[in-house]
Amino acid sequence: MEIAGKVVLITGASSGIGLATARLFAQKGARLALAARSAEKLAQLASELPEAIAVPTDMRDEAAVRRMVAQTQEHYQRIDVLINNAGQGLAVPIEQANIEAYRSIFELNVVSVLVAMQAVIPIMRTQGGGMIVNISSGTSKLPPERYKTSAVGLYASTKYALNAITLIGREELAADNISLGVVYPGVTATDFYTSLAQGRPSAPAGSTSVDSAESVAEKILEAVETQAAEVYTDNLKKALFS
Repeated sequence: MEIAGKVVLITGASSGIGLATARLFAQKGARLALAARSAEKLAQLASELPEAIAVPTDMRDEAAVRRMVAQTQEHYQRIDVLINNAGQGLAVPIEQANIEAYRSIFELNVVSVLVAMQAVIPIMRTQGGGMIVNISSGTSKLPPERYKTSAVGLYASTKYALNAITLIGREELAADNISLGVVYPGVTATDFYTSLAQGRPSAPAGSTSVDSAESVAEKILEAVETQAAEVYTDNLKKALFS
């Protein structure tokens, strides 16, 4: 897919990977709809980019997610790409997890993605196709023992679910010319680890294997342009296959 001129809806666009992705896609000529809870940050970002609208959205609110998609379609008359990037982590042993905290991240990391997909699929089908990219995590690919001390099993479980929804959905929607893909970031230099739903930051400070948000954004662009089923960041690929 050639990204110039395409309408791209990005969730979690106010910071981190989402922010870097918005800037990169704007450079490539995309027309953007930027979604996150922070209306002020979104408005500022939209004002800085050539063609972008801010769509403040609480992704845990099903009706708000559906409005986000509807507003984007109403403004641009189409949606070519949906990037489900909004998410939150949790770093606590399974036995000690607060159930409400887990329910909250499951709603954000899995349910909100499903709602957004269900809202955008009919639009993409009517216009003849589209691309949905869901941002997963390396925790869903590395062996469980690698994450024993960082206590991210429950967080990883939400990403296992997301992977399944994406890859099965890819098969279900192939006949409609709608491609689905997963991007797997490794540890990334964002505020993710300081905004966990429960637990303490577990990223290895100063590790040479930390990805920048910009490098992950490049992989998201690669996923859209190639319509690949799965794309890994370089550091994660090394950890998995070397």
